[in-house]
Amino acid sequence: MPRIVAPSILSADFGHLDREVRMLNASRAEWIHIDVMDGVFVPNISLGFPVLAAITRAAYKVIDTHLMIVEPERYVRRFAEAGSDYVIFHIEATHKVQECIDLIHGAGSKAGLSIKPATGVEAIEPWLDKVESVLVMSVEPGFGGQAFMPAMLDKVRELRRLREKRGLGFLIALDGGVSAENAGSIYAAGCDVLVAGSSVFGAEDPAAEIVKLLEAE
Repeated sequence: MPRIVAPSILSADFGHLDREVRMLNASRAEWIHIDVMDGVFVPNISLGFPVLAAITRAAYKVIDTHLMIVEPERYVRRFAEAGSDYVIFHIEATHKVQECIDLIHGAGSKAGLSIKPATGVEAIEPWLDKVESVLVMSVEPGFGGQAFMPAMLDKVRELRRLREKRGLGFLIALDGGVSAENAGSIYAAGCDVLVAGSSVFGAEDPAAEIVKLLEAE
C-alpha cells in the first residue's frame, strides 16, 4: 500500500502561508489537505476560493480539498476548477451524492466521500466504485487538535475489505488526531493517506515530523 501524508493547512500559520506552502513543497509530503468549513455543517468557518487559489498556485503537491459544507453540489465544480486534484464531500451533507461525483469528475478532478464518526461505512458503500478516495473522520469535524478515536480504525478495516473483495481502487484516508505515535497502527489497518494538522505544524521541525509519520512502525 502507498503511504501518503497530507498535512492539513488548517493548522498552518496563516500569517505566513507562503512560507508554510514552500516548506511543504520541499518536504516528503505528497499531498496538501485543505479544509473548507461553512459554519453550518460544522460550527466553524475556514478558508474559501481566493485562499485555495493562492495555495494551488504556490504548491507543487496534490491538492486534497475536504468540504465540510451543506449542499456541496452547489460548489464542488468551483473547488475543482480552483485547482483541487481531489474534492471530498460529506455523505451527511447532501442527498445528491451522484450529482456531486459527476460534477467533480466533469471538472477534471477526482471525487471522494467522507464520513463522520457516527456514520457507518454502509452509508457510502453504493458509491465506492464511483470515487477515487474515502476519508474517514477520526474526530468530529470542525476543529483541529482533537484526540484520535481508535474505534474508527474498524471503518478503515471494513473499507479495505470491501476494496479487496470488489477489486476497487479508491484510496483510504483518515483525518483527526493523527501523530507519529499512532500512524503505524493506522497504516496497518489499511489506510493509504494520513491527514495530519497539529502534529505537523505544531512540531519544532514540521518537515522532520512528516518523515516520522511516513516511517512510523
